[in-house]
Amino acid sequence: MIRPYDAIGYAWVTFFVIWWIAAVRTKRTARTQSVGSRLLQGGLAAAGAVLLFAPRIGIRWLGLELLPDTAALAYTGAALTFAGIAFAVWARFAIGRNWSGTVTIKQDHELIRRGPYALVRHPIYSGLLLAVVGTALAVNELRGLAALVLVTLAFCLKLRTEESFMLQQFGDQYRGYRREVKALIPFVI
Repeated sequence: MIRPYDAIGYAWVTFFVIWWIAAVRTKRTARTQSVGSRLLQGGLAAAGAVLLFAPRIGIRWLGLELLPDTAALAYTGAALTFAGIAFAVWARFAIGRNWSGTVTIKQDHELIRRGPYALVRHPIYSGLLLAVVGTALAVNELRGLAALVLVTLAFCLKLRTEESFMLQQFGDQYRGYRREVKALIPFVI
């Protein structure tokens, strides 16, 4: 039987393979975010990933256990990771050729409001944050919580940039969408 943490690793690898393959077919970029904002967001996310996936980084207190270590916690973490990755992949396919790893406006960009985009405006971020929560639970160390904080900060910064781009591109249509659909958590925020 596969261990929960190993299953989580396979899930993340599968996610990145799907992401890489799907990235090949996107529309041409018409406008992109600044290099500085991209580096800040990417740096925060990368630091979070290192904390989440590198168990021995030399800072002893980051290895402190947060909750009693149980199989139920590990399996719950794995389930949340799978659910988050599945949601993010669904969103990636729903956005189709409009997708980009950085905040961009594509040529002939469309405002997607179907599928997971009917539930939240940024379902890829929502899914990935849920997956990070799950992985952090399974890791069950302070470094997992620190990783979650860094990745959340990265996505919040990216979300702000993306919201600005969408408002400039779609104006009142996007304002209406913002009134109707929450950003990250359905019916909450």
